[in-house]
Amino acid sequence: MESILGIPMIGHVYYRSRFSELLDEVYVATCDQVIFDYITGIGGKAVMTLDSHERCTDRTAEALLKIESEKRERADIVVMIQGDEPMIIPQMIDDAVKPILEDEDVLITNLAGELKDETEHDDPNEVKVVMDQSMNALYFSREPIPSRKKFTGDLPPVYKQVCIIPFRRDFLIEFNRMKPTPLEIVESVDMLRILEHGYKIRVIPTDNRTYSVDTEQDRNRVEELMINDTLISQYHS
Repeated sequence: MESILGIPMIGHVYYRSRFSELLDEVYVATCDQVIFDYITGIGGKAVMTLDSHERCTDRTAEALLKIESEKRERADIVVMIQGDEPMIIPQMIDDAVKPILEDEDVLITNLAGELKDETEHDDPNEVKVVMDQSMNALYFSREPIPSRKKFTGDLPPVYKQVCIIPFRRDFLIEFNRMKPTPLEIVESVDMLRILEHGYKIRVIPTDNRTYSVDTEQDRNRVEELMINDTLISQYHS
């Protein structure tokens, strides 16, 4: 397991997610016995899932059904938080969940952070998203969108997907019954399956600055940025 400041990255995500005011339970869904043992060893809750999942939504749905079967309760909202986001703060989770609580027509939300430079805009590990004027997603891509090639002025704010994704419970199950779609496969972005099937995704901008960890360079950058992170002191001494 990759560590940041002496704590496994998944540990940062787990601890910080637990600080959310709106989450009743936090589970780590994994097919890795080492991660399972680490989470349970720190008093957390983990669920072993199949190792054949290609999409995190599939793993989340499997974990959800196992948890519901064990607890004999049904969830209302499921928040998918990816384990490579060690810089998340609890308010980001709460901000992403609130639109579902406030509007029964919202089935799913995506948190989105503003990209600050062309390097991020060009990075294929950053999933870019563009929205309509009602803040519903129009498209997701690993390519730079909107394009800079034919435009010489200043672009409007450019956003990346931050992988804190709340679903209504039944919509997550429905999503996993949908057939994968051509654009989803081309872009390797599962949110496109939702758009291609005609559903809306509400996008929630956040001013909080986070970086996911996909490479060793990312890990080094995040570790440096987190040295003065005040939230860490609440779960690590």
